[in-house]
Amino acid sequence: MNNNEIKEYVEKMAAISDSCNGITPEMYNEYKVNRGLRDLNGKGVVTGLTEISTIIAKEIDKAGNETPCDGELYYRGINVRDIISGYNKSCVSGFEEAAYLLLFSKLPDKNELTEFCESLSAMRKLPDSFTRDMILKAPGKNVMNVLSRSVLALYAYDDEPDDITTSNVLRQCMELIALFPMLAVYAYRSYAHYHLGESLYIHNPDPTLGTAANLLRMLRHNGEYTEIEAKVLDTSLILHAEHGGGNNSTFTTHVVTSSGTDTYSAISAALGSLKGPRHGGANIKVVKMFDDMRANINVSDKNAVKDYLIRLLDKNAFDNSGLIYGMGHAIYSKSDPRADILKVCAKQLSEQNGFEEEYSLYEYVSQIAPELIADRRKMYKGVSPNVDFYSGLIYKMLGLPYELFTPIFAVARIAGWSAHRMEEIQNNGKIIRPAYISVKPKAEYIPLSKR
Repeated sequence: MNNNEIKEYVEKMAAISDSCNGITPEMYNEYKVNRGLRDLNGKGVVTGLTEISTIIAKEIDKAGNETPCDGELYYRGINVRDIISGYNKSCVSGFEEAAYLLLFSKLPDKNELTEFCESLSAMRKLPDSFTRDMILKAPGKNVMNVLSRSVLALYAYDDEPDDITTSNVLRQCMELIALFPMLAVYAYRSYAHYHLGESLYIHNPDPTLGTAANLLRMLRHNGEYTEIEAKVLDTSLILHAEHGGGNNSTFTTHVVTSSGTDTYSAISAALGSLKGPRHGGANIKVVKMFDDMRANINVSDKNAVKDYLIRLLDKNAFDNSGLIYGMGHAIYSKSDPRADILKVCAKQLSEQNGFEEEYSLYEYVSQIAPELIADRRKMYKGVSPNVDFYSGLIYKMLGLPYELFTPIFAVARIAGWSAHRMEEIQNNGKIIRPAYISVKPKAEYIPLSKR
């Protein structure tokens, strides 16, 4: 077969595969299967125990009645709002402090934080020729795939890649936390050069800077950034570092870790999960939705904006998905604490970088979208802006390319994945093996000569 014949054959067989699928949405109710590991009320099915983070979205009275409340997020029992407030007052490296807390279940003192930051700085060095051989020689069109490939490649440079003792896994995880900003930025610079025709430049990290500042420094041609830009990105990294054990990529980390495999395989699998547009790619959808809005209507006309949002819900605008991206969350209803914090950051950054009009548009949409959604959808809970609503705007105001939105999520979430991998290794000796109900009737084998 030539290439065209192969393509035609695959398309034909794909159509047959689609026609053979006999599972309908109604069957999940019939067999009492919680599709997506969520019950009919959208509540997640409990699959494990964790001490790493806690999400609160409802208040429960003595009678067991649930009432939606303002969302709260805790890292190791400490409210993330207090973490953000505290690090701002102390002028410390916020992401590094949060990563220490997630890994070691305590806030570091000054000496412990300094030692941790120095350790990460010392680990922020790729093997000789790694950037050339693994990133520049094989530029990919998707930074997340290059990031995943790079993580798997680091296995070959590790003298003890399969040792899953606590000390060795911690060493591997800290190295990945340190290296992710470099891997993400270098993968993008390779993509921009080979696929977009931009000049190629590679900046080494500055050992005196933290994760957020180094990311901006390595990405920008002149290496310059403002204090508020680094602070806002640092805050975003803290808020994306962890979000309960039930999100898809963290659950993936637990599942793959439970098999006893190596750190690089587990984290690469988590990256594959995060890449999906239903998970880490959601903030790109938010920004592109607003881009489409500006391209098709007069955004200064509030009635036109409202009509556009209605058309979104009616599947007559943007990608015809029926969604207003950035609105609603699987757990939060009244408010997403991460969105509340990033909203303040977005306002500050908009005033400094000249995006006041864009911020005002986002603010207006955040006010009217919940009402429109409630009017057109049968909702079991309230709807409010989620973290993706403001994070995409912030990254745009920072001048970050769309291709880096999800990788930056990974730069932050590697801290949470690492903590969960450690927890799974320390507390569970069983492989995670979910059950599926087979609904296919038995059939007889027919010899080839009689088919």
